[in-house]
Order: sequence, then C-alpha cells, then structure tokens
Amino acid sequence: MEAALAAMTAHTILSFNPSHSLLFPLLNLNNPPLHSSFHAVSLKLSPQSLILSSTASAAPKPLTDVAATKKAVAVLKGNSKVEGVVTLTQEGDGPTTVNVRVTGLAPGLHGFHLHEFGDTTNGCMSTGSHFNPNKRTHGAPGDEIRHAGDLGNIVASANGVAEAKIVDKQIRLSGSNSAVGRAFVVHELEDDLGKGGQELSLTTGNAGGRLACGVVGLTPV
Repeated sequence: MEAALAAMTAHTILSFNPSHSLLFPLLNLNNPPLHSSFHAVSLKLSPQSLILSSTASAAPKPLTDVAATKKAVAVLKGNSKVEGVVTLTQEGDGPTTVNVRVTGLAPGLHGFHLHEFGDTTNGCMSTGSHFNPNKRTHGAPGDEIRHAGDLGNIVASANGVAEAKIVDKQIRLSGSNSAVGRAFVVHELEDDLGKGGQELSLTTGNAGGRLACGVVGLTPV
C-alpha cells in the first residue's frame, strides 16, 4: 500500500503545471511541460495479507529426551531343558538393570555372561567370546579390570530356578558398545571370576559348557 501511495505522489509532482515560477524558477517555460511515463498500479491487499502469520517462522524443534527409557529382552534356549528370560532397562545414560529368570538348572552357581555375537546358527557356540570391547582379562562384575560382558554368577535354588537382579554400568542399550544384537549365555559351572588360577580363569572364568543363550533385542517401553 505504501509503495502505491509513493508512486501516485511521484506522478503528481512530475505532471504538475510548470507555470508556477515560484515553484520552478529555473524551468525553461518555452519547453513543453514534462510528463511522467509512470502509471500507478492498483494494488489489492486483503486484510489477511497484512496480518503476520504465526507460521512465518518455523517452530523450534523439541530437544531430544536424553532421559528416555530403553528396554530390551533376550529369551534363553539351548539343547537342554534350561530356558529363561532376561529383561534389560536403562534410564537415559545411567546404569542398566538386568533382570534374570532361568529354570531347569542344577542347584548352585552358574556363570552368566554377555557374549559378543547374536549368532545362534550353531547353537550357543556361535555367540563368540565374552563381550570385551576394551580388550581386558576376565574378572568379577565389580572389578575395574573385567570384560564388559562379565556379569558373574546366578544362583539356582533346589528346584532349579535362578532369579537375579544385576545393575551394571558397562551393559548399555545404545551406542557402539550396546548389548543389543549380542547374546546372553548361561554356563554349566560356577564362574571363578578370574581368580581360580586355572588355564581359562582369565578368559572364561572356567565356567564350563553353554547351557542356554538368547539374542538381545529392543522391546517397547
């Protein structure tokens, strides 16, 4: 609208009668009057066009919720009667809570670890070694020097049921060292936590054969 008014004003000045010598003292009166070739353009502006739209600037994107809860599950199976379920929960970047329930075990202690691969094409043997991204020796869950997958032992009762709740900082549900896509394994024997002095103590905890295993997968929260 302001542009249209300015144009009309310019047209009026340029087409004004030059006979008024007081206004145009230097104008040669013998020359024909000047006329502008400019033609005003009619602009039609709707009331809506004068209102700033609330969508003119994009709304800020919401920040990523770093405290989001992540959950995962692994169903343990094997060639024996041993079976179970492992559920994992991680709040934001905090430690992960691992809840374990396994049935069909002989009473006593059984090594329980996260292994590096989620490959069960050859049963539990194809899950590889303990998950060990930092290339350390085997140890107890509370040790500074340990595999990330070293979760110690679970204890089976007289009826063969083992239940445990493990809270661990090295088991993650996101990032390059995530447990997702890897496998939990329940072993035949007690894990000596790297302190048994046996040939395999610093690699497997001398925990014996693999009774059951399951691949970790994300689950709805």
